[in-house]
Parts: sequence; C-alpha cells; structure tokens
Amino acid sequence: MNLLLFIQPDGVVETVNAMAPEATEVKMNILELAFKGGWVMIPIVVLFFIAVGVFIERMLVINKAAKSDDSFMDRIKDYVHDGNIKSAEKLCHKTNTPYARMIAKGLQRLGRPMNDIQVSIENVANIEVAKLEKGFIWVATTAAIAPMLGFFGTVTGMVRAFFDMANAGNNVDITLLSSGIYEALVTTVAGLSVGIPVLFAYNYLVARVDVVISKMESHTVDFMDLLNEPTDLPK
Repeated sequence: MNLLLFIQPDGVVETVNAMAPEATEVKMNILELAFKGGWVMIPIVVLFFIAVGVFIERMLVINKAAKSDDSFMDRIKDYVHDGNIKSAEKLCHKTNTPYARMIAKGLQRLGRPMNDIQVSIENVANIEVAKLEKGFIWVATTAAIAPMLGFFGTVTGMVRAFFDMANAGNNVDITLLSSGIYEALVTTVAGLSVGIPVLFAYNYLVARVDVVISKMESHTVDFMDLLNEPTDLPK
C-alpha cells in the first residue's frame, strides 16, 4: 500500500492511501520448467537416459570382471607343475574372468615359443578390454554433447526473444520475452546438469577398467614367470 500526498490550495496536506497491485507468486515444477526449454530438451533427456542405462550395465559387467580369486594363480601353478593342464583349463573356465580367459589361452599354447604364447595372451587381453569398454562412446558423447546442446538452446532462445522484441515494436512487454528467455536459460542448466555428472561417470568407468587391466597384467606376468621357471612343463 502506497501513501500519496496531495497539497490542497489552502496549504493543507492530505494523505491518500493508494492500493498498489500485489505481486503474484509464480510456482513451477521441474516438468513444467523442462517444457519451457523447447525441443532441445528432448535430445538432452534422451542422451541422459542412454548414458544412465549404459553406466549401470557397464558397472555390472566391470564389477563381475574385477572379482578376484587370491588362490587362482597358486592353483594354476600347482596344476602346471603336476602336468595337469586340463584341470588348469577347467579352473580358468570356471573362474570366467578376463584374466582367467587370458591364462586359458596361454595354457592352450603351451609347447610353442614363449613369444607366441605372450602374443596370444596379449591378443585376448585386447579383446577383453574392448568388451569392457563397449558402450563407453555413449557416455562420453553425452558428457560432451549435452552441454553443447544446452548452449545451442541458449542461442536459439535468445534469438527468439529478440525476434519477438523486434516484432513488438514499441509495445515491448516482459511477458512477450519470457518464453524465449526461459528457453535460453533452461536448456543451459539442463545441458550442464546432464553433462557434468555424466563426465564424472565416464571417468569412473575408465578408472574401474584400469583396475581390471592392472589385474590382467599382474596375472600375465605371474603366468609368464611360471613358464620361465626351470621345471619340466608339458611339451
């Protein structure tokens, strides 16, 4: 409520209460806010759900591949020293991990030159790593493209706002510009909100794969050392 002062001709000052319109509180939920972002929100949301699905699926696969059996190599050494290669291969198939499949390939190549055995193990390792990283391209793409789509929506939203302003001429109203400004700001927030956590998720997946690779390399070294021991191995 505003107080207006009026000075009468006789010098008397009167105070008049003028009723000012009260501000209307605007409430909006997340879904309504998302619709304000326009069509650019569609690919951002689609990429987000794809990235989440790939992340969950890959984590299940990587966690399974990362499981460790501390007695695995000791049992392999015992089987090889005893000449029981079939039991060693069965153990590898039962363990069913990337490093177990590498050792199984090495056991199949026993009797060949050491270089051939090592190359065959490395080939299996490359295949296993490629399997672990399957789908990573979607997570990496989402981390890179989502913010760019958000900025694209910002540009299109501002273009729309200025276009409406130009068409309005001298009758520019803030409500006329609100839709374009909403689109500009909402898409930026959406793109960054998707891109930042997905980038962290991608780096986490890469780190988990590195852990598996480290175990694969460790078991490969142990196996090659086993073959280089001065013992009578099956020919």
